[in-house]
Order: sequence, then structure tokens, then C-alpha cells
Amino acid sequence: MRVSTACQACRDRRRKCDASQFGVSCTYCSGRGIQCTRDSSSNSQAAEPAPNVSVSNNLLPRVMLPDAAAPSSDTLPPPSICLELVNLYFDFIHDQFHSLFHKPTVLENVKQRRASPVLVLAMMALSARFSSNPFFADINPRERGDRYAEESSRLLNLRDVSLTTAQACVLLGAFSITHGEAQAEAVYYSVACRIANLLNLANKPTSDPVEREVNIRVWWSLCMIDVWSSTGVGLARQMQVLDTLPLPMDDVAFLAPRQAEVIPWAIDHGSSLLAHMIKLNRILLEINLLNERTVSGATSGVVLENEVMGLSNALDEWHNSLPPSMHDTLTNLQRYASQGLGRVFVAVYLGYYHFGQLLFYQFLHGDCTGTVLSARFYADRCKSYAESLCEIIYAANSIPRCDVRYTMVGHIMVIASTVQIHTLLFSDSAAQIMTARRRLERNFEILSQLRTYWPTLDICFTRLQAFHKACRSSMDDSFRLDQWMLRFLSEFAEPVDDRIMDRSATEVWSLENIGCSPET
Repeated sequence: MRVSTACQACRDRRRKCDASQFGVSCTYCSGRGIQCTRDSSSNSQAAEPAPNVSVSNNLLPRVMLPDAAAPSSDTLPPPSICLELVNLYFDFIHDQFHSLFHKPTVLENVKQRRASPVLVLAMMALSARFSSNPFFADINPRERGDRYAEESSRLLNLRDVSLTTAQACVLLGAFSITHGEAQAEAVYYSVACRIANLLNLANKPTSDPVEREVNIRVWWSLCMIDVWSSTGVGLARQMQVLDTLPLPMDDVAFLAPRQAEVIPWAIDHGSSLLAHMIKLNRILLEINLLNERTVSGATSGVVLENEVMGLSNALDEWHNSLPPSMHDTLTNLQRYASQGLGRVFVAVYLGYYHFGQLLFYQFLHGDCTGTVLSARFYADRCKSYAESLCEIIYAANSIPRCDVRYTMVGHIMVIASTVQIHTLLFSDSAAQIMTARRRLERNFEILSQLRTYWPTLDICFTRLQAFHKACRSSMDDSFRLDQWMLRFLSEFAEPVDDRIMDRSATEVWSLENIGCSPET
């Protein structure tokens, strides 16, 4: 009688079991984050005393580590807590910061204790800070995820070139940035991108529509991550934009709790919120490149104005292509919230408004009026985008299940707040100054709340303080797009030095230093 080589999950579903190499997860388990019984990195029984090395096709020998076979017994919380934290991960991180999983499948696997520990631990590392469970009562929210991240990192096996490893690297990269570790984040993301390319994830054949959709979403997530992460550390991008790759399918259909075999696959691939986020990200890439050329002196005057106009039109075209049901209105926000997509809807528009303020930010500097005819118009566009960014965050905080708490919110709110500072410094309108001061107060309160969750918000406050110090030192140069300003706008995980080096100042910085203070 032939001995079965199929994993337990494939035997249960009576389907063919395959794996890219010996001793790693099969395709079915990798696509769902299931702990595969063929994966020797998560199966202690696979680690024989001798020999201690297994040979994988065309890859370096894979060393079996018995002590890394499973998470430490004192690391994982009770199953009910694990399930709560995974749900919180999907509430506050997933589809807003990246899209890596099929939520119904992951939740079912967690309930059945079949989920990959390296993934569950990394999810909990990001989400534990949001829990109100008494289990965490004595632990600072900013520190709750540290031990889970450490254990997930210990379990991570980089010799396992699989979707699970790529997903784990994205999660651990996202955690690294919570402590301002931009270089560690870049390394994790780079590994994830390499694995996706090695697996040819975008074109990987599969008969399972859920697995195919997960592959599509992971590929596009890495493309988006690659744009802003590479810019933040000044490295070349790794991911290729494939025009032939379908965009993610409809969000509601994909998130429906149904079996893969009955998912309605004949659905428009381009109408989802994530699909529109991807289209926006392509514009962000061009905005980043334009700002770099401007700082280097490679573009200015009429050439600069034409390039800005082209990207401005691209943003307008993106917005004009949306159906009315996707416009930024309170009614639409409430409808998306009722579908469990309120935070994703807000994340899409935060991207749109932030990219707009990045594009036009340099025109807040007064000298631009002498070289770019439309500079004043563009400066007003920057203020309009920043105002809309603030307002949608305020609206989101007033509607249940819409408040956004991922780390990038702090960075983009700091940029929007500096636009309000511009109004305080240069506007002649008492009404505009009053509105800007009100926004600064609310932004400061929201940033302070985010600071209770994320250590990296300390850096956001440091950056806002550095910007304010620059304004006090030289109002005329405060908004000039130079190398310092480019770092301020793009390197969101790194503190910035004082623009005007003045180490003698010892003031305690608060909103009162810029002419306003939070309401008590």
C-alpha cells in the first residue's frame, strides 16, 4: 500500500497536495496561512536527529532547527485572546496598510488552531495594542506586541521560499516601523518582494479562486509598499508593475464567508477599494520622482509647471472615474461602515488627499510665484487637499468602525498640520486663521491618541517640533522644497535634524508655541 504524502488539510478536502520543494508548505496551506503538516519548520516531528540537513531543489541546504519548531509555550495567549487579536488585526491594519489574506479563511483556521504560528504571532504583534481585554491590563499598549513579534521573528524561516514567509515578512516589516526601525522594515519588505518574484506569484497557476485572489492582492500590496518604502530609505524599487495582472476583485464578494469552490469569480476586477488604492499608488510614484527632480534642480519653471499640471490632472482623473457611490460623502462612509469597509474607504481617501498635498506642497513657498505662473493656485490646492484630509479623519472618528489607527496616519497628519501652520503664519484672513487653529488643536489631540498605541508617533511629534523650529528661525524659507524638506515629506520613520542648527533652545514644545492650545 502506497504511503500518502499529502498534508492533513489536503487529505481532508480530498485534493492533490503539492509543494514548491521538500519540507515546505503546500500551495493550498500557504495561500490560507494554514500550518501545513508537510512544513518541517512548523512540525517538530520532521526534525530527525540525523541527518540534520535536507536538500531542496536548486536552493541551499535547509537546516532543520528542532528548537524553532513551535512557539514557546508561554508566548501564545489563550485561544480566545488569539482570536480577539486576529480580529483586531483585520479591523485596524489589514486592507488599510496592506492586503495579504482571505479574512474568513484565516479566522476559521485560528478557531480550528490550524493557522501558521509565525503569521498569527505577527498579526498579534500589530494588534495587541488595541485590545481592551483585562488580559493586557498591566501592559503598556505600546509594548504589548513586542514579545509576539520577537517570537514570530524567531520562527521565521527564510529558507522556506513560500507565500507564508512573504506574508510574515510584510507583517514583521510593518511591526519594525512601529519602533522607527526603517532599515529593518526595508529588509523585511525586500525579502517579501524577492520571494514574490522567485515564486512568480503574479502568474502562479492555481485552480483555487481564493488562492489566486490572495496571490493578486499580495503582489499588488508589495508593489504599493515598494513605492513608499523604497522612497523612505532611498533605495531602488524591486517590484515590477504588471499591466496584464488583474486588479483585486470586489471587496464584499471576496470577504463573504463561503467556500472557495463557490466564489462568484465572474466579478469586475477593478471596482474594489483596493483596486482604486493601487491606481492611486502609481500616481504617488510619479509625485515622488518629481519632488526628487525638483530638489536636484533637474526641473523648474515651465517644465516643472507642466509636470505638476500633468500629475494634477491624473489625480483629478482618478477622482472623476469613481462612481458617485465612492465619493467622499458622509452617506457613502456610513454605507461602507455597514459593510465592514469603513476604515478601508477612509484609507483610500487619506491616500488621495495626502498625495495631493505632497504634489503641491512646494508651492507654499513664496519664491515659487516668480518661476511658476500657477504657484498661488497650486498653493491653494495644497491647502484644499490638507483640509479635506483633516475633515475625513474627523468624520471617521465620529462614525463607529471608521476610525483609522495605522501608523501612517500619524505621518500624513503631521504634513497636513504643517499646512495649517502655513495659514497661521501667512494668512490675512481672521476666519482662515481661526479654522487653521481649530484644525491644529484637533490634529494634536488625534496624534496624542495615536501616540498611546505606536512608539513611532514619538518621531512624528519630533518632526513637527523640528518643522516649527524651522518656521521660527526663518519664516521665508520654512516651506522651501530642499533636501531637508524632501526628507521631512518622505522619510516618515526617521527623525529629522533641525533645519537651522540651534542646540541652545531648551523650551518645552507644545501647541501653545504656535499660537494655540488644545481645548481642555
